[in-house]
Amino acid sequence: MSSKTKSRLISWLVGILVVHFIIETTGHHYLYNTLAMTVFKGKLGPDIKEYHDMPNSVIQRAQPQPWPLSKAFGSKSLTDDAMAYHEQNQSVSYVVIHRDSLLFETYWEDFGIDSISNSFSMAKSVVSLLVGIAIDEGRIKSLDDELYRYMPQYRTELGEHLTIKNLLTMSSGINFDEHYLNPFAFPARANYGDNLELLLSKYEVTEMPGETFKYQSGNTQILGLLVKGVMRESLASLASQHVWKKIGAENDALWSLDSEGGLEKAFCCINATARDFARIGKLYADYGKWNGKQIVDSAYVAASIRPAGMVDSEGKACDYYGYQWWLGEHQGHDFFFMRGIKGQYVVVIPDEDLIMVRLGRKRDFGSRTKPHPDDVYNYLDMALAMIES
Repeated sequence: MSSKTKSRLISWLVGILVVHFIIETTGHHYLYNTLAMTVFKGKLGPDIKEYHDMPNSVIQRAQPQPWPLSKAFGSKSLTDDAMAYHEQNQSVSYVVIHRDSLLFETYWEDFGIDSISNSFSMAKSVVSLLVGIAIDEGRIKSLDDELYRYMPQYRTELGEHLTIKNLLTMSSGINFDEHYLNPFAFPARANYGDNLELLLSKYEVTEMPGETFKYQSGNTQILGLLVKGVMRESLASLASQHVWKKIGAENDALWSLDSEGGLEKAFCCINATARDFARIGKLYADYGKWNGKQIVDSAYVAASIRPAGMVDSEGKACDYYGYQWWLGEHQGHDFFFMRGIKGQYVVVIPDEDLIMVRLGRKRDFGSRTKPHPDDVYNYLDMALAMIES
């Protein structure tokens, strides 16, 4: 062994010992899992197939209702520039639904019609849906109810003002740290840790709720715990019985857990197919109704997809967020959508009866001059071009 090789080996071993020392002395044992699932696999963050290395609960289908094929199915295609854009951003699925029929779909890598992929934060919109169902079931009386009435641990000086609606609109005033590159911040600790309930207990209400929009994954995790508590059932089971089976999902989905038999990661990590994710878009496009049957109250859906009336941290009107749903405007069309960190999107343009789903590994923020990443608008342009041609 050459002296240079020995030197590199010693440096590598010293590095491992230093990391081990830091983890042990700080008590951040979840970092072992973080490193094993990211850095040691050549990744700098979470992956769309991470569910393979995590415990999961099944969101069960019942009787599949395949999407009808549009008369134009098979006649549409992406331009060379559009294909290059998808490949540049490592898309794995792109699906367009028009007038409740499948107009176009294409897949990359080893993905296909039945391939599931991580939703990341698109799961937040599903949790919002489950909150609406809990209201329909009479388990939650009102969104204006203070949270402590259901979760007494939040009865603090400022916590007494925290309502369920504040959590839905990302205005809880809780001191969650939403940093995606910081391994010590909430997202990493929640995604790679094994006790979400204990993690939530480390954060508290430090600002007056209901005043300022701050996007925080912890808010959704609390909502998940709330729904599980009032419904006395796991989120995956609720999603199965009240959503997946009723909207004719073609495939089972998986919801990743913090530990075997533990809690669903409500802030992320529903793993499903592009076609089945599109069904959530259709459900909300039809104001909570599926094939004539009301799945969730139409008034709740309507409130979910309109601005919640917040201001952001810069004091500007937050007209781009509802109840865990994002809102926008493009080419004269209003749209609402589910959104994940790697460019996971289910976008609905109601006035065009159009649903677009994109799943992949990279997001393109582009100019950062628009309310949403540039790729949202680019993928919409591709879908709009198909229905206009």
